[in-house]
Amino acid sequence: MSDKAMNGLEQVQALLAGGVQPPFGRKMGVSLVEASEGHAVFEGTPNEAHYNPMGTVHGGYAAAMLDSACGIAAHTGLQPGQAYTTAEIKVSYIRALSAQSGTVRAVGKLVSIGRRAAFAEASLYDEAGRLCATATSTLVVFEAST
Repeated sequence: MSDKAMNGLEQVQALLAGGVQPPFGRKMGVSLVEASEGHAVFEGTPNEAHYNPMGTVHGGYAAAMLDSACGIAAHTGLQPGQAYTTAEIKVSYIRALSAQSGTVRAVGKLVSIGRRAAFAEASLYDEAGRLCATATSTLVVFEAST
């Protein structure tokens, strides 16, 4: 089955089954670990390499994980031949991440998807299960180019 013939959920499940992780995720040490209809989970273990000058993990690390979780949750709702891109994301930081946070999980949920837009939300938890950040995202849905 070609990618154009698969819906978004089938595409994501094929990536997971093949152990494929995008280069950006490999660079950050973040991996997609779970996906189902309207649901996506990314995991990563931040360390000192991700620190900002204040001695905590840069907010971009959490934002990237949340954006990925929102995006893949939305991806699972695509019809064959559709694609998407993030139009807007709002991140709220609740608790700083550090090397002591352990493995963190970004859990994304598709709220709604239509022909032109999708809406998703995600939450980021540290290894102890404490909420560290949340995000809401608006994504533009369009026909994939050939």
